[in-house]
Amino acid sequence: MPSTSQHATPGADVYGFSARTRQQLDYATRLCANQGGRMTPQRRDVLGLILRASTPVGAYDLLEQLKHASGRPAPPTVYRALDFLLEHGLIHRIERLSAFVPCTHLLHDAPDSAADCCDHDTTGHSHAGHCQHAAQPMDPAQAASMHTAQFLICSACGAVTEIANATAILDLLRTICQDKSFTMHSASVEVEGLCAQCAATARNTPPHDAAKEHDR
Repeated sequence: MPSTSQHATPGADVYGFSARTRQQLDYATRLCANQGGRMTPQRRDVLGLILRASTPVGAYDLLEQLKHASGRPAPPTVYRALDFLLEHGLIHRIERLSAFVPCTHLLHDAPDSAADCCDHDTTGHSHAGHCQHAAQPMDPAQAASMHTAQFLICSACGAVTEIANATAILDLLRTICQDKSFTMHSASVEVEGLCAQCAATARNTPPHDAAKEHDR
């Protein structure tokens, strides 16, 4: 007897994405098209779940969320979707956490409406122009400037902040690699510490109270 359970097809808005997240997804779809890529329904779903997450999200968590809408996808297909999004500079992998976050430029550069959208190839406001880790490297030398990202990771609350314009860090890495005749294909700098809010909380917490919180 056939199963009566039905699952929504990938790409259907079964996740309750906000209007802003949908705008960001539409923006990402246009960026992919400009780069010759295709935003499939599953890739869009995966990116949407990462965009709406308040903290970095791991592949297992994504699988758990996806299965409720369309059945449990085969892990290889989800990992391929993640690889695609990484290659196109739409998300980043936080190695320290084995989790993913959206690119800060995707979060902030997406227009609020279709009327605000510009021609990303001609206006100078392209994703590749802003984002030093944009996708589709054309040769190893260019790849060195495209796949770079720097993050501040709060060890207390788990918040992750991308340093969007850390050109000094990138220039230093380039200089070191040049001195060593090393061809850099990617670079990820992850700084672990306390965010401003957690640092303030730690300063205002008496030592004995902090010890109690640590032991819980």
